[in-house]
Amino acid sequence: MGLKFRVMPKMKTNSSAKKRFKVTGSGKVKRNKAYKRHILTKKSKTRKNRLGQSGIVSPADSDNMKRLLGI
Repeated sequence: MGLKFRVMPKMKTNSSAKKRFKVTGSGKVKRNKAYKRHILTKKSKTRKNRLGQSGIVSPADSDNMKRLLGI
């Protein structure tokens, strides 16, 4: 007959999060640093170089980020 089983829906990955964050091999979430798009003349060379390097999402926020990434 017409028996249909209800299946739990799949988690959708947040599109904006998947473009901004990556998960490392150890399970930490990598992010890019802010403040390197404009008004760069007043920032020192060292500061601009450090802003170019990636950072790690804080442990307090990493669970929310992993949920957005569907992990």
